[in-house]
Amino acid sequence: MARIFCYIVHKAGVPDDSAFELAAAARKIDPSVSPTAILAGRGADLDVACNAVGAAYPEIWNIANDALAYPNAELIRKALVKVLPNNSIVLMAHDHFGIDLAPGLSIKLNSAFVSDVVDIAGAEGSALKVVRQEFGGQVSAHVHCDIASGAVVTIRPGAFKPLEAVPIRVAVVDQSNDIGTLTAGRRYLETVVAEAGDVDITKHNVLVSIGRGIQEKDNVAIAEELAEAMGAAVSCSRPVVDAKWMEKSRQVGSSGKTVKPKVYLACGISGAFQHLAGIKGSPFLIAINKNPKAPIFQVADIGIVDDILEFLPEMTNKARDLRHVA
Repeated sequence: MARIFCYIVHKAGVPDDSAFELAAAARKIDPSVSPTAILAGRGADLDVACNAVGAAYPEIWNIANDALAYPNAELIRKALVKVLPNNSIVLMAHDHFGIDLAPGLSIKLNSAFVSDVVDIAGAEGSALKVVRQEFGGQVSAHVHCDIASGAVVTIRPGAFKPLEAVPIRVAVVDQSNDIGTLTAGRRYLETVVAEAGDVDITKHNVLVSIGRGIQEKDNVAIAEELAEAMGAAVSCSRPVVDAKWMEKSRQVGSSGKTVKPKVYLACGISGAFQHLAGIKGSPFLIAINKNPKAPIFQVADIGIVDDILEFLPEMTNKARDLRHVA
């Protein structure tokens, strides 16, 4: 089996939650192979990030360069091509950055490319068996990928249960001198932080999140009543914002906010990966949807098949009764 590497995204030394999910995905490819983490950035940030991910990776490769202070897929692609061994299997999160980095990296490495993987059935010889979702999650496609020349695979955030942190002896390998001079046609200018709005959904432990199943703007009040009874905040998926039923500041997803609640109620939300990409930290996820085949049920801890317009008012009454009892 070829070596397996996991590219870890971090911000100022704080690794993305996908770091431990990628380690779990790597072990599904081959339980006998320990994956190697790759981190890039500034030296001080890398030291912090290494300490954070060391519990899941026995070996970590560092690429320290001031040009990598802000993640630039063009630069990191060039750096990885110079340090990765032939026929490597490289895993990374299927997020904005991974989608930018992975396809071009697979071309430069002359290896296979598989995107948005939600499950891995393992590897037999030179064939890697993975599962992808098609048609908005309505169909699971079982794909056999030839990894004889290596592979670049993007993993859907939240699809794999993160490995529990276990203290291990970590070997840190500095690859900084092997990347040479890095130049790119694009450069980082600035980060524009979106306004928080009247409610900052990133600060709440419980979110009642609504999708197109809420049907119309007047029905948003149903979710607001439930949130009030539970001491939660209301968030939403992109269709709700596009319909102008809620503010952009309430949107969860790849084009909205990233949230990390303890409990997440997905009400009338189909479960497209663009929405799930904004949910971090493996919250207790309760899905309520009248479509029993909705993709959201595949990642939910509890799934309820019902019309949210009928179910949420009943849940609100029950929540109020429990508060009075308490």
